[in-house]
Amino acid sequence: MNQIMLRTLALIFVFLAFAAPAHSFERRGRLGVGFSNQLMIDVPAVSFKIQRSRSFAFGGILGVSTDSNDGGVGAGVKLYKILFDEPQLNFYSSFLGAYIKDKNGTSADVSGFQFDLTLGSEFSFVGLQSLGFSIDFGVSLNKLDDFVVETTAGGLVVAAVHFYL
Repeated sequence: MNQIMLRTLALIFVFLAFAAPAHSFERRGRLGVGFSNQLMIDVPAVSFKIQRSRSFAFGGILGVSTDSNDGGVGAGVKLYKILFDEPQLNFYSSFLGAYIKDKNGTSADVSGFQFDLTLGSEFSFVGLQSLGFSIDFGVSLNKLDDFVVETTAGGLVVAAVHFYL
């Protein structure tokens, strides 16, 4: 059952990756700097995003906490395929690949990986075009102690805010 679900999701993301883009607010070449809650180790992270063309963007994420009980480190790269745009809004599919390390107090630190396949939307308000709000949902494949496949909507949604320079 899990292999069928993973193959179906992979097919959907491949199909969406080749969808034709549309047009909306111009963010090409602008650097977005902000924050994200996408790392599964519950460490708030700073992030950046650069839209290279009308249909492709990439970004990075870095979270660090030195708390000996609930701290950790996470760093990754995120690729975006913009599916279609509307004024003040765009819809995308994305892939995140990240290294994660979780601190468990007195026990040994555990390190692993996180791969997320998500669909999402970034929107801005009229008059605040330099501020982009993102929401994502999808599937996360991660490994710290055990390999786990789970949805990324564990809270309400995975969210980010970027200020575009």
